[in-house]
Amino acid sequence: MSTPAPAAVADDAHVQALLQAAERAAGAHQDAEAERLIAAAHQVAPEHAQVLAARGVQALRKGDAAQARELLEAAAAREPGNPHVFLNLASCHRSLNEPEAEFKALEQALILEPNFFLALLQKASLQEKLGNVREAARTYHRALSTLRAGMQLPANLQPFVEHAQKVVLASFEELDRWLKERTAAVRARFAGVPQDRVDDCLAALVGKKRIYVSQPTYSYFPRVPAISFFDRTQFPWLKRVEEATDEIRAELFGLLREARGEFAPYLTHSPGEQLGVWRELNQSRRWSALFLYKNGEPQAENIARCPKTVAVLESVPAAVRIAHRGPTWLFSLLEPKTRIPPHTGTTNTRLTVHIPLIVPPNCGFRVGADVRQWVPGTALIFDDTIEHEAWNESDQERVILMFDIWNPLLNPAEQEMMRVATEAIAEFYQD
Repeated sequence: MSTPAPAAVADDAHVQALLQAAERAAGAHQDAEAERLIAAAHQVAPEHAQVLAARGVQALRKGDAAQARELLEAAAAREPGNPHVFLNLASCHRSLNEPEAEFKALEQALILEPNFFLALLQKASLQEKLGNVREAARTYHRALSTLRAGMQLPANLQPFVEHAQKVVLASFEELDRWLKERTAAVRARFAGVPQDRVDDCLAALVGKKRIYVSQPTYSYFPRVPAISFFDRTQFPWLKRVEEATDEIRAELFGLLREARGEFAPYLTHSPGEQLGVWRELNQSRRWSALFLYKNGEPQAENIARCPKTVAVLESVPAAVRIAHRGPTWLFSLLEPKTRIPPHTGTTNTRLTVHIPLIVPPNCGFRVGADVRQWVPGTALIFDDTIEHEAWNESDQERVILMFDIWNPLLNPAEQEMMRVATEAIAEFYQD
């Protein structure tokens, strides 16, 4: 294979420098300077693919789409792997009202770079112009899906993005109505069968709901469905716990009178740790807890203060009992005007149970896409490895009883093996 002559390499470097300077000048609206630099590059290498492309874009900006097309076709012939050349060529065809050629150029750009945002945006615009509104919406949606969260786009693109969002939203609303109409008969036929999973699937499809997955911070048990809130009927022992709510609340009131100082910050990370979302609440009593069991260790004084609460929890057959890890039973106190930020728990092998005890107005709880209101004496059972958050916007404190149980989607053998394995891990690390 022959190598380029030193003079050719030097010329190419010089051309690249001129074109980069021209691009900077154009970005600063120094059109005359940009034109001078492109002309200089043309003098050095008139058949260079990028020089031809730059001249083509320049002609397009001046309104000479025919010349721009000729130059960009020549550039594409010399550099067929550059998707930007084909995008600019598509813009020439748009100016010349050549939709078939525009579509072909855009398709070539997307073959080279499938997630090319600008090419997707122009393709959707062309589909919309040709009356293919539903296909346009799908392409707009694909274009928007390429944008990363927090990405800053040039101001001149913002109106096009907003238009794309409106088209996608309108299409989703149309699809939603269509699906409701087309599924009405079959829904009625299966009226006695739970339909919530179908509802969630279709709501996500039309952009009305986000599907959250299990994201444990430590241990992920595979092939377990990510269920935000579990059906109460799966836990026959739950009624007995709920019926004890008044007794549990009475013991809580005793704690608040006589042992309020025992409520300590729930978050106790050391200053050297990466706190992230927990920076505001770390070492803060705005979210505090009084533990009956903490990581499997009984808190004797607190247990002695709450004999009825402990007796009820001891009767729960699904209770987690792992040396140095479980159970964890506590009263969780959230001060007024306090929000617990979105977060996930450590493992999906177990679930968390809330027994609401003191719930003022303007409190709420979200797991995944499902928002629930705490109702005193009515338990919520959820997978805390799915993103969740809580808030108390009232002027009073909110208190719930929290405890963990095994995830019933693990069979007894799996629960026992995970108990032994978890204890072994704790022993291995001596923590």
